Amino acid sequence: MEDETGIVEVLAEAVKKARKGLGLSQEDLALEAGLDRTYVSQVERGTRNCTIVVLARLARALKTTPDRLLVSQKKGRGQS
Repeated sequence: MEDETGIVEVLAEAVKKARKGLGLSQEDLALEAGLDRTYVSQVERGTRNCTIVVLARLARALKTTPDRLLVSQKKGRGQS
C-alpha cells in the first residue's frame, strides 16, 4: 500500500526527532512503548504504517501527544 499523503514519512521524522530529543535509543523507546525495537526502527524508516493504538503508545513514551507526531516539522512554501 502506497502512502499518497506522506503521513507515514511525517510520523517517521517526528518519532525519530522526539526520541533523539529525549536522548533515548530505539531500544529504550521500544521498551517504554511496549514494542519491539525492530518495529520502532521500521516506524522511523517509514516502512511501517502503525495503528492508532501504537501511535498513542509511542506518543506517551515520547512524552507528547499523537497529534504532535502527525504534524510535519518541515517548513514549506507559505509556512512561517
